[in-house]
Amino acid sequence: MRIALVQQHATHDRPDNLQRGLDSLARAADSGAELVCYAELAFEPFYPQRPADKNPQDLAQQIPGPVTEAFSRRAADLGVVVVLNLYERDGDRCFDTSPVIDADGTLLGCARMVHITDYPCFHEKGYYAPGDTGAPVFNTKLGKLGVAICYDRHYPEYMRALALAGAELVVVPQAGAVDEWPDGLYEAELQVAAFQNGYFTALCNRVGAEECLTFAGASFVCAPDGRVLARAPQGTDHILLADIDLTQVAESHARKLFLRDRRSELYAEWLSRG
Repeated sequence: MRIALVQQHATHDRPDNLQRGLDSLARAADSGAELVCYAELAFEPFYPQRPADKNPQDLAQQIPGPVTEAFSRRAADLGVVVVLNLYERDGDRCFDTSPVIDADGTLLGCARMVHITDYPCFHEKGYYAPGDTGAPVFNTKLGKLGVAICYDRHYPEYMRALALAGAELVVVPQAGAVDEWPDGLYEAELQVAAFQNGYFTALCNRVGAEECLTFAGASFVCAPDGRVLARAPQGTDHILLADIDLTQVAESHARKLFLRDRRSELYAEWLSRG
């Protein structure tokens, strides 16, 4: 199947951000994409660049809501699966959330970012509550899809949990800045995750200069053998297309060997020491 990663800049003009996202969905589908994914907070500024004020929840939106409903309608019209990322409000709590929409427009559910960080220009603890959805895997028309939102990708436990739940492809909506990490580390991390867990990984990054960060773009897709299959350019809006074959999952080293030979009876004790 063909997947598309939409890396686009975002401004304070939220309606324009959303319209450009919908336009990209149509262009991706016209190019044969069956799955279209977006970066972290793709349709709004990256709010955690500054510490939260007294009412950050005023910036958040409900799910389902106008954005998910717009994409559900378009997904059904085009027959594509869509993975979004939004700043979600649920009562008095807010989350960094990825809704997953099936090809018939059904909102299958949401993954909420579990691990929340805080350091200069990433003041996320003031905005997001820790996710309470676990590590869900969604049965889409195309296959079994997991989501690891940005910071969650750094946790091997989370990435392994998606494999144990049967994920064939893990999408990573990210807000990664220029020079945030050494060259190649984003790719290497997800190459290893793909190889160790026997699934495809697809990282979709923000792009563009904002208040105190310049987001890098450079989205990419990795195969279950760890190879990078496709890369987007740095520093520019782009729709990255990649063809993947989910039958490779069952033939991967991880699915034939690594998961088979796990010693899960030992791990709880080891992890409890931390």
